Amino acid sequence: MSFPYYPPKVWTVEEDTKGGAAVSSIFSLNRPEAGARFEKALPVGKHPLQVYAFASPAGQKVNILLEELLDAGVTDAEYDAHFIDIIKGDQFGSGFTEVNPNSKIPCLVDRSVDPPLRVFESGHILLYLAEKFGKFLSSDPSKRTETLNWLFWSHGTAPLVGGAFGHFFFYAPEKLSYPINRYTMEVKRQLSVLENQLKLNKFVAGDEFSIADISCWTYYGRIFLKDMYTGAAEFLDAESYTNVMRWAKSIECRKGVVRGRIVNKRPLNRHCAADIDEVLAKDSDS
Repeated sequence: MSFPYYPPKVWTVEEDTKGGAAVSSIFSLNRPEAGARFEKALPVGKHPLQVYAFASPAGQKVNILLEELLDAGVTDAEYDAHFIDIIKGDQFGSGFTEVNPNSKIPCLVDRSVDPPLRVFESGHILLYLAEKFGKFLSSDPSKRTETLNWLFWSHGTAPLVGGAFGHFFFYAPEKLSYPINRYTMEVKRQLSVLENQLKLNKFVAGDEFSIADISCWTYYGRIFLKDMYTGAAEFLDAESYTNVMRWAKSIECRKGVVRGRIVNKRPLNRHCAADIDEVLAKDSDS
């Protein structure tokens, strides 16, 4: 049973802000202060590009792009992907906060330059890598601008898909009509925007696959393919968005997407192509 909440004049942390048992393992880590909570260096692999992530929608974006780059023949996109256990709080270690003071995955360290560059926020990492390697972001001013329109659109809308709709629909210990209805309305509006765009285009930003597709797919595509927030696809009536569904299925089949989406999950860490090959071989045998 829900009871009215009367905000105090000054908010303070209370025990009941941590959520129920089903979600306390991750949400109890939340604190109103930033910064490192313990000393722990980040691992460093053999490749110039070091990715630190978790197989969440945001975390998958970078690994998918890197696998797409490798599939496109960009050998310099070889990378090490290190699993950051956000359930246990790895993102609050001193090494991680040096790379991303916001303690959010994913983040990237590019050691091909001196001094090494840290890059955080998934949208920025996609843009950084696309510009670095000259792939999946057109050099044509018109096409480039349209791709960036949709890349930044996705980063303005995705928090409402995951942090708002996904939280209240799937993770929250109590299902409340007000937040679920509020954010369902917004997500369906976003889906209508995508549907209208994909009626006219093969991919989100036009006729070419781009970083905008990667950024959008890890949220909208995964929901439509029933890979996230159990029951959400039916609840949102995903089948009625025929062009979004067509797009979601077409992206799912891409080699780079197939490979990138399992990194930091199966296998937890990726240091070479063989790490993914082994998992895919086991899947094909089962």
